[in-house]
Amino acid sequence: MNLDKRVVLISGGGSGIGRACAVTFARLGARLLLVGRRAEALVETAGLVKAAGGTSVAVAGDITVASVRQEAIAAAEESFGGLDILINNAGIVVASRLQTMADTDIHRLIDVNLTAPIMLTKVALPLLLRQNDAAVVNVSSGMGLIGLPFYSVYVATKAGIARFGESLRRELGPGLHCLTVYPTGTETPMMATSRVGSAQGVMLETPEIVAEAIVDGLRNDAIEVIRGGLPRHEMIRDNLEDPAAVDAHFRDLRNSFEMATAGHRSV
Repeated sequence: MNLDKRVVLISGGGSGIGRACAVTFARLGARLLLVGRRAEALVETAGLVKAAGGTSVAVAGDITVASVRQEAIAAAEESFGGLDILINNAGIVVASRLQTMADTDIHRLIDVNLTAPIMLTKVALPLLLRQNDAAVVNVSSGMGLIGLPFYSVYVATKAGIARFGESLRRELGPGLHCLTVYPTGTETPMMATSRVGSAQGVMLETPEIVAEAIVDGLRNDAIEVIRGGLPRHEMIRDNLEDPAAVDAHFRDLRNSFEMATAGHRSV
């Protein structure tokens, strides 16, 4: 896919992977629609986009609200005449034992991580399908491939968005490319309250590395980008071939995981 001077809508564009994607695409001359809950953060991203050679329009609001989604798509049409790439990046996390998780947190996780990107994609499709070469990028998680303990609802949403993209790709055929991205632990504000690290076998990488991997994936027409290196790929293989062994691995780490994830919350 040719990425020069594309119109790109990024949800969760105020920080983390979304901000890194905005700057990376700006270096390619992109025109960006930045969507996020915090207006101040979007202003900061917009400044970085301008410095990198791109232009942007910000839409501040909660992506779970239908009027915010409609506003974002209307802004793409009015400001830039269409839309080439949608990046469903906005997401939240709550780590907890399922039996102690608040019902409000369960609903919020599903609304933000799964329902909202599906609905945003739906309203974006008329603009995307007008193009000869358009794409939807769904930012899942490594946990969308391997379920970690104490993240059951988060895992469900991230596995769900991955299979959503897979199904949509097969539904629409070559007219719309769908790329699913599975980041490993990433140094974003979402991870600020987590203490997971090397003791649990998790290594963090920067959002800029993830953004570059997304760009490379689109350029190469990849359908998946899986971060985490060889250890992640080996665990994915083991999870398919011998899930009981992976169960045992996490059983040995369960106490460590529970302590490290206690209080991991970004909503």
